[in-house]
Amino acid sequence: MELFDILWLGKPLWMWLAFLGFVAVLLVLDLGILHRKQHEIGVRESLALSAMYIALGLAFGGWIWWQMGQEAGLAYVTGFVIEKSLAMDNVFVIAMIFTYFAIPRLYQHRVLFWGVLGVIVLRGIMIGMGTALVEQFGWILYVFAAFLIATGVKMWLSADKTYDVGKSPVLGWMKRRFRVTEELHKQRFWVRQYDDKTGRVAWFMTPLFLALVMIEFVDVVFSIDSVPAIFAITTDPFLVYTSNIFAILGLRALYFALAAMVERFHYLKYALSVLLVFIGAKIFVADALGLAKIPPAASLSVTFTILAVGVGWSVWKTRGTVAASLSKP
Repeated sequence: MELFDILWLGKPLWMWLAFLGFVAVLLVLDLGILHRKQHEIGVRESLALSAMYIALGLAFGGWIWWQMGQEAGLAYVTGFVIEKSLAMDNVFVIAMIFTYFAIPRLYQHRVLFWGVLGVIVLRGIMIGMGTALVEQFGWILYVFAAFLIATGVKMWLSADKTYDVGKSPVLGWMKRRFRVTEELHKQRFWVRQYDDKTGRVAWFMTPLFLALVMIEFVDVVFSIDSVPAIFAITTDPFLVYTSNIFAILGLRALYFALAAMVERFHYLKYALSVLLVFIGAKIFVADALGLAKIPPAASLSVTFTILAVGVGWSVWKTRGTVAASLSKP
């Protein structure tokens, strides 16, 4: 059997290999060429890199449109936009984690790079589990929909609350189970040093590694919302996974710009909460109207409208408060 004939999760194996190969090339380009020499990433560089990743993600959507048809292309773009938007909420929490551990901007890219590698694997596992559930139990989509509506309402009610990193049970467990240094050791995740308790040299994890663990944990928590959201758009595992990964790839680049302007997007959480309620509700609406699903073009239009209102309202309400943000190198 030739490679073009082998199917995996409903798509030819060569499509999966081509996508993973492209992602590998991007990661090698990022680490081996663009950031071979460690340096602080400024707002301008962050925006330029983010624009490149967004362009690549949309170009991939164009390829899907050409290869799989208009409906698949629209579903991919809708999923990409939704995942990108939900990932922006993740940025705010990552900024809190870096602040809590006092991680300098010089070392933040290293943490985010390895964090993305972990996300690629973890999202693959969660999407694989979601696909198996949807194929085995069709009614699980209604559970996803109800969960998204409940999550959207909860996000609206808690939009003004901040994430307390110090109270995280994962952080407490890590500190109890492992040796942890009090200070950073440049860009190293682990160091060998003298242990006063045992009188021997032992391995210690650094705050940089703790920050990486916390970021991975936060992504797992956020994926509980984002993975059902994309399944509410399409149940095609190829579209679900590729839109997720392209959105996450650009998140690392976008982080450095958003972190500098985080206060300008204060009201974005309200828009995201409305978006989650819409995504969940449209499954029930489609069922009530006797439709297989809401047309992808309609979903994409409503998604853009909700996000545009949220971003526009945030920028207008906070106008003049961070005029100097974009002047950073």
